[in-house]
Amino acid sequence: MGHNLLQQRRGRGTSIRFFAPSFRYFGKVKYRKYDDMEKNELVNGKIVNLVNCPGHSAPLMEVKYDDGETAILIAPENIFVNQLVSSGSKSEIKYGNTLPLKNIPADASVYCLEITPGDGGKLVRTPGTYARIVASTPEKISIKLPSGKIKDFSPECRATIGVIAGTGRKDKPFVKAGKKYHAMKAKNRVYPIVSPVKMNPIDHPFGCGRAKNMGRSAIPRRGAPPGAKVGLIRARRTGRRR
Repeated sequence: MGHNLLQQRRGRGTSIRFFAPSFRYFGKVKYRKYDDMEKNELVNGKIVNLVNCPGHSAPLMEVKYDDGETAILIAPENIFVNQLVSSGSKSEIKYGNTLPLKNIPADASVYCLEITPGDGGKLVRTPGTYARIVASTPEKISIKLPSGKIKDFSPECRATIGVIAGTGRKDKPFVKAGKKYHAMKAKNRVYPIVSPVKMNPIDHPFGCGRAKNMGRSAIPRRGAPPGAKVGLIRARRTGRRR
């Protein structure tokens, strides 16, 4: 039996060592339910608070709607407390409002895109980023993501108008290792990241290779256990070409 690697143990998500400290987070970022009111009309709300959550790199805004429902959303630029926002198909095209993609004009900047209608928003949630609508048809909406990739979405998927606040977050250096340590600890991230060739052989197959050398082949054998499946897995061919 192979020894589970650090990334394999973390990927399982069953150990308390790798749980995110969500009890300290302000809440889950998600749109309000996609009901008939949003599909046909709009729901007005007011920003009651701007939040700096340790679990999110972007600022959050707490919105209280007229029907009494409260939602935590990602805050765009140029937003302020007590500002009125709305969510629904008949909402005005302005910063902070949430609309279905079919009601947003082309070349508009949007963020917090839904992959499927009603999932609450899954894409474009990083500070300073935005997506842009490049084409629109009754069957699909083509959007250019921050990565440059163009992806098609359902016209019923929702998005928020604007650019996410927090631009330039990565421009300021950490300077000290201690500040980076506490920043990573807030989200329970593994820090510092150790190179596999500098680990012990029990922690990684590439370990104990005298620093920069792996000490073994990067191609695992066919019947290797899970703990040894690193490197060039299932290589197309091995050996010298003849």
